[in-house]
Amino acid sequence: MKKMLLAALLLGTAAAPAMANLALAQKNNCLSCHAVDHKVVGPAYKDVAKKYAGDKGAEAKLIAKVKAGGSGVWGPIPMPPNSQVSDADIKTLVKWVLSQK
Repeated sequence: MKKMLLAALLLGTAAAPAMANLALAQKNNCLSCHAVDHKVVGPAYKDVAKKYAGDKGAEAKLIAKVKAGGSGVWGPIPMPPNSQVSDADIKTLVKWVLSQK
């Protein structure tokens, strides 16, 4: 019984940051154009993570891209700048996006 309780606690703890970061994406309207597992207007977060897997500079590149906006990497539709989102939130979101599998 103790093992089951511990396993449930650990699973809940591991899922909490993922849910918190999904909520952060919702709060900042990221999900208007993106989804975790399928293309909306912009790419799926899983596709972004796959594209940048192994790229040591990916986090910094994506932080700058989210902040300033951009186009051309995923098609002709530009991503608008997100200057209203705090740097801390952008960093958290980018780390979360890059962790998607």
